Amino acid sequence: MGNSAYSLKRQDTRAVVDPLIETLVVRERYRDEYLRRHDPIAEDRMLWRAHAFRQLVHLLPGQSILELGCGDGLLSRGLVQASRGDNPITAVTFGADKERPTTLPPPVEFLSASSLPGPLEDRRFDFLIAMDLLDQRNCAWILQQVHDLLRPGGQLVFFESNPWNPVLRARRSVARLIGRRDPRSLLSRPRLYELMSEVGFIRVFSVFHDFLYAPLTPRLVWLLRSLSIVLENAPVLQTMAGSILIHAQRPPRSVPRPRTPLCTHEVLRGAVSVVIPCHNEEMNIRPLVIRLRDHFDDYIHEIIPVDDNSTDSTRQVIEQLAAEDPRIRPVFRSPPNGVGLAIADGLRNATGRYVLTMDSDFQHLLPEIRDLFDAVAEGCDVAVGSRFSRESVLLNYPFRKIVANRGFHLLAQLLFLRRFRDLTNNLKLMRREVVAGLQLREPGFAVNAETGLQPLLMGYKVQEVPISWINRTPEMGSSSFRLVRVGGGYWRVLRRLWINRVFGGGEYRLLSKPDDASAQEQDRQVHDRE
Repeated sequence: MGNSAYSLKRQDTRAVVDPLIETLVVRERYRDEYLRRHDPIAEDRMLWRAHAFRQLVHLLPGQSILELGCGDGLLSRGLVQASRGDNPITAVTFGADKERPTTLPPPVEFLSASSLPGPLEDRRFDFLIAMDLLDQRNCAWILQQVHDLLRPGGQLVFFESNPWNPVLRARRSVARLIGRRDPRSLLSRPRLYELMSEVGFIRVFSVFHDFLYAPLTPRLVWLLRSLSIVLENAPVLQTMAGSILIHAQRPPRSVPRPRTPLCTHEVLRGAVSVVIPCHNEEMNIRPLVIRLRDHFDDYIHEIIPVDDNSTDSTRQVIEQLAAEDPRIRPVFRSPPNGVGLAIADGLRNATGRYVLTMDSDFQHLLPEIRDLFDAVAEGCDVAVGSRFSRESVLLNYPFRKIVANRGFHLLAQLLFLRRFRDLTNNLKLMRREVVAGLQLREPGFAVNAETGLQPLLMGYKVQEVPISWINRTPEMGSSSFRLVRVGGGYWRVLRRLWINRVFGGGEYRLLSKPDDASAQEQDRQVHDRE
């Protein structure tokens, strides 16, 4: 493709360039008009997309973002909010006569481009994002330009209209009948894959995304947020999504991640115990510990890897880490095995004022974990990483697990008359007094339901923090989670909690929130141990 007619040279004439840029102008204007006239939740949708982008690329402060086809700046504003203003953002419009949107935040650099690279000549960016720009008439050319605008290892995220969406197809048919033809030539997922590979991108993947589109009303949108995530991952039905989310990376695949400190809260300094259950995690535990120290070193009181009788070299790796850093205080378990038993042992050994629980393969999620720290610093007792927020994107996540998760949470909400989205992820930051009051009975993965629901029912303030989720890839090893085997434990947790709520007894009869005096005594005991 690089040698095709789409590959433009700097000296090409204006007659050759104009049709390609004009396609971008038309796409940008058509999209903005649709958002203004037909999308009742455009502001929210752009913020959701900005958060999804941030989580997919694991954005760190200082990394540069280029937005192509910024239009009225709706997505630009979402990017500023999602990035906390920590990242330089360049927003480019292809409308030559378009002035800087008045609502565009001052830190955003605003440029008008009548050619590419044009004003971006000799500039390179860490990440690139765009919406509804890829057209059959210029897709290969724009992808080549995008490739050249990214630094080596840079990533792109596109949100494109899904040509198979039935509502879109019906609307386009009606538009043709009344003489208002849709000017876009949309591409399918297979064609996008093909073009990106030809240009030289790697790690190309796309997912069907977003079932919340017109003619839904704002009220219906909020009711159907959870259903949208299920449909996005449902075989066959997913092809009816409103959008396609496309990700790709310019080679090389492996790029050194900046050692960027993310510690901003004095109250957390030296106060966090990190509990990590490990079973055959020799590939993951060292990178996780290193990146924890890179980003959150000032927060770390101790790191507690709990080796659950691994049969590989996990124990040896943990012992080496402990020899390098006295804050790494491993726990080596005796049989029987079980992630619930490992988490319980780790929590019993934690001495920090706050306890973070996480899995060994969460190293890629670490930039998003600072949202959990923000939540507890602002006053919540428990912060949970939620995979099923509207801002989340699920990749390679088994559909049966999604259905089971949604069914479990729906039943839990009905039983306890509480609203929550995802409390069963083993990514939680808890105050120590919350940990002290937990009654953990499950030896397996259902312990995550106990650590999620018990604090809520004890009256603690629980806050969910959006995260995106990429299930294990081959280099991460395999997970021991088996839906049929572990499912019964989750239902046992619900039954025990319901008995406790209704009758005040059962296996969770000791479940109660400590009073202030008890909490202060626990604090004193922990400080004494420290």
